[in-house]
Amino acid sequence: MFYRDDRLALFIDGSNLYAAAKALGFDIDYKLLRSEFMRRGKLVRAFYYTALLENEEYSPIRPLVDWLNYNGFTMRTKPAKEYTDSLGRRKVKGNMDVELCVDALELAPHVDHVVLFSGDGDFKPLVEALQRKGVRVSVCSTIRSQPPMISDELRRQADNFIDLEDLREVVGRPPREPRPEATRTLAPREPAETTAPSASPVAAEE
Repeated sequence: MFYRDDRLALFIDGSNLYAAAKALGFDIDYKLLRSEFMRRGKLVRAFYYTALLENEEYSPIRPLVDWLNYNGFTMRTKPAKEYTDSLGRRKVKGNMDVELCVDALELAPHVDHVVLFSGDGDFKPLVEALQRKGVRVSVCSTIRSQPPMISDELRRQADNFIDLEDLREVVGRPPREPRPEATRTLAPREPAETTAPSASPVAAEE
């Protein structure tokens, strides 16, 4: 339940939301997402969390990060760490859970409602802590993918669950493959008038 007078904050686990949308077969239009929640309440902050591969000449998520930075999102990024597992496979580690939790708890006295875009069950203690401070918490992920992207314990703990599939018509767009020439594109010249570029955030290895 949303109330128009509520002070609202969004916390977006970039890799988790990307994976949920991909599982449902669409991309997120972040301009539309922000507009939708501005309509639902008094949006105080919209945080976006992702790790970046700094040692690559081009990071495919960089255009999205730049666009979000120019269009009302508070960005939280850090370098991702690459390593090779015991089978010789290249892995990337870039977990942003701690940063998200710290920001949410710091902002809690200034908001009435938090929307967490993640299905990660590790956030259950955060939801409990916010609720103890009198903050209502909605969690946005999906149970309609196979397997479901939302942890059952996180879904039960939240005050409200929003299935991402139910937002498809409001904030979604068909998935698109990046054009070869787009790999060298930086932030749009007029970001406020453009659609956010699509990119796959770095997936964190637990």
